[in-house]
Amino acid sequence: MIQVYGIKNCNKIRDTLKWLKDHKIEYTFYDLKKEPLSRDELNEFVHRIGLDVLINRKGMKWRQLGLKDLNPDDDELFEKLLEHQTMIKRPVLIKDEAILVGYDEEAFEAFVH
Repeated sequence: MIQVYGIKNCNKIRDTLKWLKDHKIEYTFYDLKKEPLSRDELNEFVHRIGLDVLINRKGMKWRQLGLKDLNPDDDELFEKLLEHQTMIKRPVLIKDEAILVGYDEEAFEAFVH
């Protein structure tokens, strides 16, 4: 079963869930606004794929927080990401030990099979 992490009202999440449904792929969706990741869960994501992959540096929250100009170190970035999980690049898909970040239908195809 695929785990999908994101935010319900995100277009990329809606597109991802539709793609999974259209391809008859079973999934469980976790809305990060309603069920934020714990420190340990986020730490596991970061450990497995890295902050650079996980953070959406083009998103609105990144700009609102002015992080581009602050040049935070990894510890500061982790704390900001823990506090503002809307900065997580979407979607995050997990299948067994594999993680896929970002909307890419070709990658989805390879990932789910």
